Amino acid sequence: MEEFEMKFLEVDVPELEKKLLDIGATKVGEFDYSRMIFHYPDSNMHKRGGWIRLRTDGKESTLTYKESIKEKLDDGSMKNIGMKEIEVKVDDYEKTYELIKAIGLVKQVEEKNKRIRYIKGDVVFDIDFWPFIPCYLEIESSSFEKVKNAANELGFDPKIGIIGSAGSIYKKYGINIDDYSLNTFEGMVKK
Repeated sequence: MEEFEMKFLEVDVPELEKKLLDIGATKVGEFDYSRMIFHYPDSNMHKRGGWIRLRTDGKESTLTYKESIKEKLDDGSMKNIGMKEIEVKVDDYEKTYELIKAIGLVKQVEEKNKRIRYIKGDVVFDIDFWPFIPCYLEIESSSFEKVKNAANELGFDPKIGIIGSAGSIYKKYGINIDDYSLNTFEGMVKK
């Protein structure tokens, strides 16, 4: 499945939550996530912009393959245009971790983050809190048109929205998340 999402940096959370309620979005919940990101030892999956993520909020766990979808621009550079995502629910986080190790995948990073989620129709609004960077809003839906419309409805200019992973947001703040094996609110550990 292809995801259409856009991120807006350094949001004012109380103001944003008020706007979300004003446009008719419903608060779904607040989540504390633990996640691990995996690649093959030769980094082949990473080189093509893909990774495996195992994530849990303590109640529900998922195993996901994610890959950046890029398009080549006239100048030869690449632009992120979306995200391929294949996700399944798993019933045991620890056993799934053991399975992933057994098939030869290597853990690249272990991370923690927090999220406040709102939904309106098929548009998902996630206010994401990651260690050591300001919080941001991610808007996701079934098309970029819906994402752009939702951004406009909240007063965000889609032209300044960022398409990319949390790692790309870290890069905006001068942090290469690939240099770390642990990224939690308590601290970061370099590889």
